[in-house]
Amino acid sequence: MARAEADYYDLLNVQRGASDGEIKQSFRSLARELHPDVSSAPEADRRFREVAEAYEVLSDPEQRALYDRYGKAGLQRRGFEPAFT
Repeated sequence: MARAEADYYDLLNVQRGASDGEIKQSFRSLARELHPDVSSAPEADRRFREVAEAYEVLSDPEQRALYDRYGKAGLQRRGFEPAFT
């Protein structure tokens, strides 16, 4: 069964209007919790990659604007390649 793609804001547990500082703080907290060197949870590695990808997009104003307007499809049309795949 295919998994629905999670919203980047939901992955980072922030609201759509979150400030850069709130996004960064949430990412750091989740990264400390999910990092493969720290967590032994079976899904931690996958979740860490998703959170890192979400942060990569939402921390860049241009990419965030595209994501807010068009979702992941808008990022793909611009040739966006997440670094954490």
